This record gives sequence, C-alpha cells and structure tokens, in this order.
Amino acid sequence: MTRFIGLFILLSCCSFAKGEFSRTYIDQFALSSTHKSGVKISYKVLGQSDQSVVLIMGLGSSHILWGDSFIKGIVDANYKVILVDNRDTGESEKFTAWGEPTIWWQFLKNYLGLNVDAPYLLEDMAKDIIAVMDELELEQAHIVGASMGGMIAQILTAQHPDRVTSLTSIMSSTGAKHLPPPSSDSNKRLKALADGDLDQSNRFAAMGFEPAAVPRQLMAIIKAGDRSQEVASIEVPTLVLHGADDSLIPPMHGEHTASLIKNSRYILFQGMGHNLPDAVLPDLIRELTAHLAAQSR
Repeated sequence: MTRFIGLFILLSCCSFAKGEFSRTYIDQFALSSTHKSGVKISYKVLGQSDQSVVLIMGLGSSHILWGDSFIKGIVDANYKVILVDNRDTGESEKFTAWGEPTIWWQFLKNYLGLNVDAPYLLEDMAKDIIAVMDELELEQAHIVGASMGGMIAQILTAQHPDRVTSLTSIMSSTGAKHLPPPSSDSNKRLKALADGDLDQSNRFAAMGFEPAAVPRQLMAIIKAGDRSQEVASIEVPTLVLHGADDSLIPPMHGEHTASLIKNSRYILFQGMGHNLPDAVLPDLIRELTAHLAAQSR
C-alpha cells in the first residue's frame, strides 16, 4: 500500500514536467531565506516591479518545478516574481527528524475519523508564505498556487485577505469529500510506472521534486480535510485554472472551487492534464497575466 501511494504521488508531482523543461533562467537568481515563521524558508526574487506575484508549488516540489517558460512569462509581463520553497523542500527547513508516517495506517485512521499524525499543517505552510512577504516588506501580493500550492494559496487568502491582491488557484481542490477521485486511467498509468524502471531519481531531483517530503506533506493535506466553508469565505478577485484532461485532480475539483468563490472566473484548458504543457502555456500565461493586470489597476 505504501509503495502504491508513493508511486501515485510521484506520478502526480512529476507530471508537471514538460518535455522541454528548463531551469537555466531560474538558476540565475540567488536564494535568500527567512526564519520569521519559526522555520527556515528559502525564496528567490525575480524581476523588478511594484507588483509582486508569489508562486506556491505543489506536493514534494521546490520552486524549480515551475520551469523557466512559466516564470519568464510572468516576469516579462512586468511583475516581480517571488518563488518559495515550501517547508520540507528545496533549501527550506527539512522535517526528516520527525520521520516518515506509515501512510496506510494514517489513511485508515482518517477513514475511521481518527486524528491523523502530521508534523505540520497546510496553515503552517500558508504562514511560511506570509513570513516571506513580511521579510520582503510586501503588504500585499498576487498569490498563485498549483495543486497542493493551490490549497495553501486558498488558505492564505481566506485567513489573510488583507495581504492578497488576487488569488489564482491552478489544478487544485477544496478537498470536499463528494469530489471524484483520480480516474482509472491514472491507476493504469500508475501500474505501468510501477512495472517499469523507477530509477529516475536524478532526473526528478533536477526538476525540483523531493520524494522524501511527500509523505509528510500528504499528511498535512489529509489532516486539512474538506475546506469548502473556508474557501467560500474568499472575497478577493479569483481565477481558477484547470486542465480538461487532469485525471489526478479531475476538473470537477476546479469547478467546485470556482462555484464557492463569489465572482470568481473559471477557465478549463483543453489539452492540459495535471501539468503545464508547452502547447497550452501561452494561453494560460495570457489569462493569468490579464487577471493580474485587472487587479493591479
């Protein structure tokens, strides 16, 4: 069971990677760090502008996984981009001393309504983002999150609305129990991965994926449960982006997020799964930067 879930998460995270993945542009910028949230959180600042965009990556992934094309698209639209390494990833503080949870047992406890063990919460990860903003003396910023990063972004926006100019939630979820699970097609691809060569750790690491963080961050997601009520309290201008072919977090998750946030805008991209594909990226960046510009004005 543990191997199965681990492979599933591996597949979901690494599906962000595009065929022409590059990090050369991102690597040009120096890492800084802050301890304002009580743990070391590393970040990079790219571009110069009075309008800031904070990007929050997903499960087990550092800031690198965004890739050059997506980041340059935002910087070239005249925004300052802040890339954050979530706790347990990149150069941020690791929680290896806490150990690795027995995932099947934690899933069973959650199913039975018992308390799930986790070294930190999604709320703590949202506070890490606030800490970076405080370190940079940013009163407000546009908040953009993908997958688990979208969940963190939703929590940050709901709990700290005065710090958020706009919210963009990409291929993410509210965690509502009625939403569909990953598709059977995902399970087939998962089995194919399980039967094949798994020795790709160097390739995954180069893209910013860190398997060691996955079980602990997964516990934070499970512990958060259904956040629908909190998401429904969001009032800042919100854009919800999702892929029509997303079989890891099916489109209904994005639809539900948008349905809860008053006056939000929902865009479904054909040809996009749980990733940022090259073919879709120009349209996605155009919609995102138009959303940012509307609120910046």
